[in-house]
Amino acid sequence: MSRKLIVAIDGPSGAGKSTLSKALARELGYINIDTGAMYRSVALLSLQDGIDPHDPAGLQQLCADLTLEFVRSNGGERVVANGVDVSEAIRTPEVSLLTSKVAACPEVREAMVTQQRKMGEQGGVVLEGRDIGTVVFPAAEVKFFLSASAEERGRRRYQELKEKGLEVDLQQTIAEVEARDAVDSERAHAPLIQAADALVIDSTGMSIEAVLAQMIEVVRNREQNRH
Repeated sequence: MSRKLIVAIDGPSGAGKSTLSKALARELGYINIDTGAMYRSVALLSLQDGIDPHDPAGLQQLCADLTLEFVRSNGGERVVANGVDVSEAIRTPEVSLLTSKVAACPEVREAMVTQQRKMGEQGGVVLEGRDIGTVVFPAAEVKFFLSASAEERGRRRYQELKEKGLEVDLQQTIAEVEARDAVDSERAHAPLIQAADALVIDSTGMSIEAVLAQMIEVVRNREQNRH
């Protein structure tokens, strides 16, 4: 029987990481660990508790008290933070922009990385984020780096928010994606970097199904080549 692997998916905001990691985990029979949702949960709770994103002590205490779970339901995976379903609340534009700020805090990243490693150390997991293949699991057997143009990622995000009934502006959404790219790439602690051994997939103009098929083939081949 082939051993289940650790699959790392990295890339910028809006590249399709969340959708593809869930689909890939489902197809492989693996567990999906949405690391972005973990940071989003910290951002949401800091907003609710009035903790400044530049207050490392406050954020560290928040993380120390935080319990996170990923629960499968008929409607897909739900994100539960401190016993409360925050699946929708963490996806607002306000939380999206705040997430980059709290994620730049070393204390927050240390706490989240510790949780991610515990969740994934046995293998059979798909993790997505911005530093999975470089920081969280540098020894992951399979690493993907998903990319797409800022315009394409902005359009996807715009469509996603419109479908949820939110009032959004396309050009502003694209600008927010570009702003988040800058924050994620330039931060001092664990910036967005492509792992040297990652397979790069530019999904601009590609369907989710086409990208998923490519990813499944890579993982299956890697599983079969393991002894």
